[in-house]
Amino acid sequence: MKMKLEKDVQIKNKRATFEFTLMDRYECGLQLMGTEIKSIRQGKASIVEAYCFLHNNEIWVKNMNISEYKEASLNNHFPKRERKLLLKKNEIEKIISKLKNKGFTLIPTLLYISESGYAKLQIHLAKGKKLYDKRESLKTKDATREMDRKMK
Repeated sequence: MKMKLEKDVQIKNKRATFEFTLMDRYECGLQLMGTEIKSIRQGKASIVEAYCFLHNNEIWVKNMNISEYKEASLNNHFPKRERKLLLKKNEIEKIISKLKNKGFTLIPTLLYISESGYAKLQIHLAKGKKLYDKRESLKTKDATREMDRKMK
């Protein structure tokens, strides 16, 4: 079995584009334990159920599942613990001001390993879609798929 290269690790939240209209994008670091970064490098993480929240002018991510590292003994981490996001102060202030508007939330969309070897999380300021918006996005997706089939 071939091991994944750490640069190849890209964990996506595919439901985010279906459930939300994505607005502003931010790249941020994560405050992790040693066993967590090892699990991410193996690709054993999920951000589908994750969401971000504010606490004491800091942004945290909740429900991000990073599986336990098999080789760790007693010093393993809790898979769904809250993790602090590392952003610049002016970015946090911008996000806080935009989150005060009704209907906006922060959604993680991509977890990856950067060129320098750090785990990075891409978050978007998003607004929830209504049911008719979801139907419309499905129709356009089907139409583009059908056009691609006819082009081949």
